[in-house]
Amino acid sequence: MAPVVKAFQSDTSFETKVCVTAQHREMLDQVLNFFDISPDFDLNLMRPGQNLYQLTADIITNLKTVLEDYQPDYVFVHGDTTTTMAGSLAAFYSGAKVCHVEAGLRTYNKLAPFPEEINRTLTGHIADYHFAPTEQSKNNLLKENIDEENILVTGNTVIDALLGSVEKVNAIINDGSIEKLKQLVNPEQKLVLVTAHRRENHGQGFLDICAALKEIAEDKNVQVIYPVHLNPNVQEPVYRLLSDSHNVHLIDPLPYPSFVWLMDKSHSIITDSGGIQEEAPSLGKPVLVMRETTERPEAVDAGTVILVGTDKEKIVKEAKDIINNSERYMQMSRLHNPYGDGNAAKRIVEFIKNTAK
Repeated sequence: MAPVVKAFQSDTSFETKVCVTAQHREMLDQVLNFFDISPDFDLNLMRPGQNLYQLTADIITNLKTVLEDYQPDYVFVHGDTTTTMAGSLAAFYSGAKVCHVEAGLRTYNKLAPFPEEINRTLTGHIADYHFAPTEQSKNNLLKENIDEENILVTGNTVIDALLGSVEKVNAIINDGSIEKLKQLVNPEQKLVLVTAHRRENHGQGFLDICAALKEIAEDKNVQVIYPVHLNPNVQEPVYRLLSDSHNVHLIDPLPYPSFVWLMDKSHSIITDSGGIQEEAPSLGKPVLVMRETTERPEAVDAGTVILVGTDKEKIVKEAKDIINNSERYMQMSRLHNPYGDGNAAKRIVEFIKNTAK
């Protein structure tokens, strides 16, 4: 959402305020700092061991005061988080127009990803305006009887953010986190970046993922770097099964600038994340997605992403092929990214200025 915030703040036609729920406090703060965004309202809702019931109730209850005091005409929400779903419902209750950025993504399986698929779908039926990243996303909305005049295909704002961030990150001098990564990364090895945290992969899925990474790292020409999510359901199996693997480096979650730097330096990426499926192709990085379904099928169709689920043999086979087959690697890395050109935020502002009622 950072590029959208910046685009509205730079346009004098609008008075723009930023509200954060702090659903993920640490992750949020370093991103706000990097993009130089100061929230006008900080609900600071993160609690140890928080659950979806309490978080949803807290978001709606706490937003009530903000919405009643500020009385916005438009409320922008993004993607598929609990904040997105609860925020759109609260905004609807307040009478504001709800604007959904990154609208229309669907797996049509309400349990995968959980709870994101339902969060996104509910938001889609609350929203007044829908900013879809691709034509496929738009078509999903049209099939759900969303009025076409209220849908705009923009590309994804994550590409706006990433392209600006790579340039900014490469200009940073003496950043402690990036300096540590420079010491860790071995330029003589092919760097495979891993992220995995999805709820649906907890349990046996993570055991199979770890077994696959262990085998991939047996190649002395490969270096696996895995920033490990803080969830105990992730930490326990990952550290138990991978901490003794020589070419696997388990590190703490990274600040956004450091992660962008690491993505840019990687050879390829193995992930169960949604956003990385869009970001990595912009950097020319082939991606293996450890999920059975994806709400981002455009990358699969384009060939920049391969779905491998948590099947150990499939993960290993595809990873080794990308690592060792230079022709296939070059083909994937040069493919067109279907998720945008970096101008999504500009299109959103123009739509609200010229089209929205």
